[in-house]
Amino acid sequence: MNIEWFDSTLRDGTQAEGISFSIRDRINIVKALDDFGVDYIEAGNPASNPKEQLFFEEIRGMTLRHAKICAFGSTVRFGQRPEEDPGLAALVGAGTDTVVIFGKAWDLHVTEILRIRLEDNLAIVDSTVRYLKSLGKELIFDAEHFFDGYSENRDYALSVLRTAVDAGADCLCLCDTKGGMMPDAIAETVEEVCRLFPGQRIGIHCHDDTGCAVANTVMAVKSGARHVQGTFIGYGERCGNANLSVIIPDLMLKCGAESGVDLKTLKQTARNIAEISNVRLPKSTPYVGKSAFSHKAGMHVDGVMKLPRSFEHVDPEAVGNERKFLLSEVAGRGTVLPKIQKYAPELTKQSEKTKTITEMLKERELHGYQYEGAESSFELFVKKALGLWKSHFNLIMYKVTDDFPAPDGEQQSNAIIKIEVDGKTQMTCDSGNGPVNALDRALRNALLVFYPQLASTKLVDYKVRIIDSGSTGAVTRVLIDSSDGETTYTTIGVSSDIIEASMMALVDSYEYVLSGK
Repeated sequence: MNIEWFDSTLRDGTQAEGISFSIRDRINIVKALDDFGVDYIEAGNPASNPKEQLFFEEIRGMTLRHAKICAFGSTVRFGQRPEEDPGLAALVGAGTDTVVIFGKAWDLHVTEILRIRLEDNLAIVDSTVRYLKSLGKELIFDAEHFFDGYSENRDYALSVLRTAVDAGADCLCLCDTKGGMMPDAIAETVEEVCRLFPGQRIGIHCHDDTGCAVANTVMAVKSGARHVQGTFIGYGERCGNANLSVIIPDLMLKCGAESGVDLKTLKQTARNIAEISNVRLPKSTPYVGKSAFSHKAGMHVDGVMKLPRSFEHVDPEAVGNERKFLLSEVAGRGTVLPKIQKYAPELTKQSEKTKTITEMLKERELHGYQYEGAESSFELFVKKALGLWKSHFNLIMYKVTDDFPAPDGEQQSNAIIKIEVDGKTQMTCDSGNGPVNALDRALRNALLVFYPQLASTKLVDYKVRIIDSGSTGAVTRVLIDSSDGETTYTTIGVSSDIIEASMMALVDSYEYVLSGK
């Protein structure tokens, strides 16, 4: 079965809390989606604001390899002629060959929201679709609230679909706009619609208010839908839209769907869109999350190392992801061994050195370390344990002070740092909007004297947690994410003092970069 993938990140996705795209962001998302191979990109509603109109002007000359750009709009206002409606004028003015029109399919919305007669709603659906088809547009009709309408007034909901088809709609997309449907109801309804409209392209558009958007979409496809709408990493109004980065591999790897997308670039595409959107891709996201193919328990790790499919439902490489063995107090030597063999390939599971490092790891976990989230620090730990590590600098002294009250309402911290490299010392001071920021700036400035390649390195995230280590009382665990502009890496520091823990993580972050990763 061939599936059409329709991405609404630039329209429905922008309705998510905290999401706002610049023109450049939108263009970059279009490029990412087109490179991946989606069939349709819903670029927005040109009637909603000037920025949307400007974006359509910007992309009008873009050459895409695969995707079709769509403009989104509503049916004509009641009492107006389509050719005189400002919303439709903006839609046509967007210049796209494909347009998406939503119309009411729930009688409740017709009588209580639009406050018009049921037959008037059918008339505006008919006139809108006929007008746009007369202009040569490919038209996708989004039947808004279709499933609610079907459950309460089946005949009317179907009459809306029939009106759109008779007027020339190319695709009928059935929308679970409230996101409240269950998979069995979706399946039964879609199957009936496909039976009543043979040969018609039927689509599905689900929201995730019950956590069922992916399941509902899969069931719709199994029941006959071939046009699938969603947003690439699932964000959208309220609880979000159906997540295409999950649905696409579900249908292709599990259900035999065929399409033109490149699944091996799935994870990278999801990460690119998350980065452009300035959101973190949840680690637990199926297929594309950092933890999607991570194994922690010793028995799981042992099974995967012997036979990957014993614990993995698909090959991580099929979706561009990778297998990870997490390091923790429940890890056995089999988990640690691949990390050790990276630097000492001659060691085996039975080697005394492997046993020693495993026991050292568990001892450090007992005192508050947790390397599963800080693999960069773990690599340094292994190198040190194997005697393969030579420090690039020596931290001689550091001091940090805070100024209170804060000037202009912003905290001012000052840091002094002294380091030594190959017998030469360097002392620098700097200020920042907090002690960790000040320490990072001072350390970075000192290191730049000896290592100018660190110019692109910066701290991008800082997390702190007060923990009870189980033996020495409460301690502070600090995790720092740093980036060299291409790669992000995480280091850890643990101490009863938050400044010392932060400094340990900062030192590891720069040592890791200098080691060549």
